[in-house]
Amino acid sequence: MKHSLDVLETQIERYKGDSSCTNREQVIPSPHVVRSAEAYEDIKDPEHPYSLEDLKVLTEDSIEVDDEQSYIRVTFTPTVEHCSMATLIGLCLRVKLMRCLPSRYKVDIRVAPGTHATEASVNKQLNDKERVAAALENPNLVDMVDECLAPSLE
Repeated sequence: MKHSLDVLETQIERYKGDSSCTNREQVIPSPHVVRSAEAYEDIKDPEHPYSLEDLKVLTEDSIEVDDEQSYIRVTFTPTVEHCSMATLIGLCLRVKLMRCLPSRYKVDIRVAPGTHATEASVNKQLNDKERVAAALENPNLVDMVDECLAPSLE
């Protein structure tokens, strides 16, 4: 059986060929583009027919980029304190960045402080490589992530 970190690397390789980001270095040549709303405008909310940007779950101000340290922090705000989709939303953000950024970047995905009832638990899940790898082994969950990340036809 593969170690879960190996599975994560396999998933990352799978996502490199994603149609929304065919080449990490080409699609987002600079992480400063990550701060722009364009990088996230197509990510759909799993429960609503709106984008995360439309619902103010994610804003340009909630994204910190330190190119020198190869570090990016994305802080998102769930629509309600007991949002059952917070972990899925965070996973979508992580996968989007995995697909589009050079692998040298450390990505930290967080729920905005005080905006979710289980904030610490959600943050732990989203930033634990083994938990992320386990989530990406679940084909149903991967399908949900792919649906949220699929470009809209509008």
